[in-house]
Amino acid sequence: MQTLELVKTAVQSLKANKKRSFLTIIGIMIGIAAVITILGIGDGITQTMYDKFGNNAKQGQQTTEIIYTPDNINSSTYGFTENELDGIRTQFGGEVKKVQIEKETDNLSTQAEIGDLNKTISLSLVTKPVRQVKLIAGKNFTSAGLQSGEASALMSAAVAKKQYGTAQNALGTTVMVGNTTYQVIGVYQTQGQYTDAGDQNTYGVNFLLPKDVYYQGDDVKQGDTLKLTFNQGENASGISRRIAKYLKKSGAAASQGTYEYLDMEKALKQFSSQMSIITTFISFIAAISLFIAGIGVMNMMYISVSERTQEIGIRLAVGATPFNIMMQFLIEAVMLTLTGGLLGFLGGAGLAHLLAPLMSNAVSGAAIHIHAHISLNAFLLAFGTSAAVGLIFGILPARQAANKNLIDILR
Repeated sequence: MQTLELVKTAVQSLKANKKRSFLTIIGIMIGIAAVITILGIGDGITQTMYDKFGNNAKQGQQTTEIIYTPDNINSSTYGFTENELDGIRTQFGGEVKKVQIEKETDNLSTQAEIGDLNKTISLSLVTKPVRQVKLIAGKNFTSAGLQSGEASALMSAAVAKKQYGTAQNALGTTVMVGNTTYQVIGVYQTQGQYTDAGDQNTYGVNFLLPKDVYYQGDDVKQGDTLKLTFNQGENASGISRRIAKYLKKSGAAASQGTYEYLDMEKALKQFSSQMSIITTFISFIAAISLFIAGIGVMNMMYISVSERTQEIGIRLAVGATPFNIMMQFLIEAVMLTLTGGLLGFLGGAGLAHLLAPLMSNAVSGAAIHIHAHISLNAFLLAFGTSAAVGLIFGILPARQAANKNLIDILR
């Protein structure tokens, strides 16, 4: 028999037992979908972390950061000023493409005019509507308003009640920060200054303001995070370590805190390795269902061989060889598992893209947006694994069919 004829015969045989074929395909599909979902989310988390914290190599440059941590958490001294920037440009100008102080966004402290009062407030800056606070009056930021540069603000309930008596009375009032006057459009429920883990709570502040309006496109003159930009190909990690060492000796605030280069690439490689181990382990557990599904394939094929003894005898009688008989049943098994594998890949990819955003909300409060990453390797894995299951679990029933004796069948 030619290969095409074997395939056609296999398709007809599978159609003749639709329910049994469907249930077998479902078993394979569930196993493959579980593995693809786990791989897609695991790779997505790793890719997201690289995109957020890794070097910006896609744009032909690399970026690193040096952090200043004051010994006294309440210190008003900044680790980086124009003096530190000038010193780095002088010492490392030929190696560093750009040096700038990172624009801080969380838990800033500054002077502001609230009504007739001038007082110190805490604030955090946002670039999109805030979903992590509960509004008790007014409305939230809008994407259109943030993009157009509206000078609007959200006020905490604690400040609203203290200054204006009620949250409703605070709506429409203004707060002046720097040279910009912001109008209060909403009041949100006050949150604690620290999270359950002991970290500073981004939203445990008095005000939330638009980042672009607050900075007005100006470079920051002081801060605790230094951003270094290098041309692609430079030893960014090595140079950054040298700059951190230089700052420990020459930084104006070196005696009041610590300058530290965080090698994110090294940390990300370790994180990626750990994620790979975890993903592989969980995938191995999920793959047990594939083994069970393979047993189902073998069982179905044994039943099929038993039911089609007369058909096998007729084919042998008209000239089919044992090899032809074996290939026919083997092709049936592989077609079952490949169909289940392809459907499982599509289902797993869809499920991974559905679950990844939900994990963003659960794990990081939407601060880090996780996107599933389905690679070509994942498709090849699904295709190859499903084909292998068909071959491994279909070979014994196929050999049993091929070894049937025509004389015994006629008897």
